[in-house]
Amino acid sequence: MMLSKKIGIDLGTSTVLIYVKGEGIVVNEPSLVAVNRDGTRILAIGRQAQEMVGRTPDAIQVVRPMREGVIADFVVTEGMLHHFIGKVQGRQRLFKPEIMICVPSGVTSVERRAVTEAAISAGARQAWLIDEPLAAAIGAGLPIAEPRGNAICDIGGGTTEIAVISLSGMVVAHSIRVGGNRFDDAIAAYMKRKHNLLIGERSAEELKITAGSAVTMKDPLVGEVRGRDLVSGLPRNLEISSNEVVEAIQEPLRLIVGAVRSVLEETPPELAADIFDRGIVLSGGGAQLRGLDRYLAMHTGIPTVVADEPQTSVVRGTGLALENFEVLKRNQAYLR
Repeated sequence: MMLSKKIGIDLGTSTVLIYVKGEGIVVNEPSLVAVNRDGTRILAIGRQAQEMVGRTPDAIQVVRPMREGVIADFVVTEGMLHHFIGKVQGRQRLFKPEIMICVPSGVTSVERRAVTEAAISAGARQAWLIDEPLAAAIGAGLPIAEPRGNAICDIGGGTTEIAVISLSGMVVAHSIRVGGNRFDDAIAAYMKRKHNLLIGERSAEELKITAGSAVTMKDPLVGEVRGRDLVSGLPRNLEISSNEVVEAIQEPLRLIVGAVRSVLEETPPELAADIFDRGIVLSGGGAQLRGLDRYLAMHTGIPTVVADEPQTSVVRGTGLALENFEVLKRNQAYLR
């Protein structure tokens, strides 16, 4: 029985991360799959599929099988999981692994079942689910077992999860389908509206990484973006300052602040006092946006810090939860 691997999976909208007990994070690839036009054959997965984004002929399309944290295409998700689990298993394919997958706290029981079924049909011996904010809090090193309030805000590609955790359970949780991808869409829409420039999602994401910020900067960064001029129809290069990106992403930022506020409003007073003292911890890839901690602190009045290595908090937490499984099994708030 010891020969079967214990695997924690963060099956995200934009990235798949896999943690193996004793080995750490072994997979960190985009959750993209290239399929033929009728969707019957998988041609490339992960990084190979990412290379094809915006560059495919009519016969091939690159799809995101996960949308807003849930499975949008069951067959393709299963194929992607099969590929990554196989990669992790190596030669030990005789022994099926035990898998724990994190899911957004707001998903329905049907969506939960779809994730479990996809994992089992992709080769898992057993599959458990853990709520994303719990996994993020464990991965960020928060003392969640204590009778004190811990606030976590996990900003992924497709969803933002906010939760207040005490005694290893979620007291208040809120999940909104706004994340890093919404920032990219907002940047692309701004470029079109303000500069008559049509850019792809990859270019928008690159601009967010190189010059993105949630707050205006005294010495703004500058990012170069390439796209098609909507007036002349020709390719054009443009330099964009981070302060323009701030303007572009105001709407998704406001939605995230609104969700954080609604969680704080529902938090029992004793725990609210703890959070006021201890602050909010940010995790997820979206937490890497410059100045986001300052933006949230400014709009909520509560100190905010970014977790160490925020992008891997969830998968590390999922792996640790699987390692301490016996302890967690006693607390059914954890696992479904």
